[in-house]
Amino acid sequence: MHDVKKTTPSTPGLRERKKRATRRGIAEAAVRLAAEHGVENVTVEAISEAAGVSPRTFFNYFPSHDDAFVLVDEEVGERVRESVRGAAADRAPLDVVRDALVGELDGFESRQELWALQSKVLQRSPHLIHRGLKAQIADEQALAVAITDWLRATRPDTGGAPDPGLFPRLLAAVAHTAARVAVESWCEHPGETSLAEAFQEVFARLAQGLPRPTE
Repeated sequence: MHDVKKTTPSTPGLRERKKRATRRGIAEAAVRLAAEHGVENVTVEAISEAAGVSPRTFFNYFPSHDDAFVLVDEEVGERVRESVRGAAADRAPLDVVRDALVGELDGFESRQELWALQSKVLQRSPHLIHRGLKAQIADEQALAVAITDWLRATRPDTGGAPDPGLFPRLLAAVAHTAARVAVESWCEHPGETSLAEAFQEVFARLAQGLPRPTE
């Protein structure tokens, strides 16, 4: 195994932080308005006013009205992928992806209310579920690319093979599903466990090969 220097995700500059805050503010305004009034009754103008931006600014961040309701945490995926690419060479692949996701838990916990509202919005507007699924698949595919990049960087002897196989896609899909199950379990049992504990239990079961439960 070749040694690879572990990198730390870079800290975004002021301009990038402002852009992320603006995008997040628009998305939060959209979700809150939709939870109260229904997606069909919420206009781009209303979202923009609630977020303190112009409709033109809205479209700088979201290609359509509906996108604002389903792309709340897009920047999280970027940070996860950067963490995966910078992971040390001697780490187990599942641990690399798990730790990249765990690094975002503080942000997850602080936005539990917004997630609950978004779930409510999606349940009321089934047409948004398909759009959300497309965004999830795109994020999963991007994670698979990041895993592929890490595998190549940590194993230069693999050469320039265009695709190391199904493994990156499978790992990305499994990790996304595990994260979703952990979050859902945590939300369904408020106060009983922390999100970090739910994550650790889910990924520990995966690492064990999902043996039959003893309880």
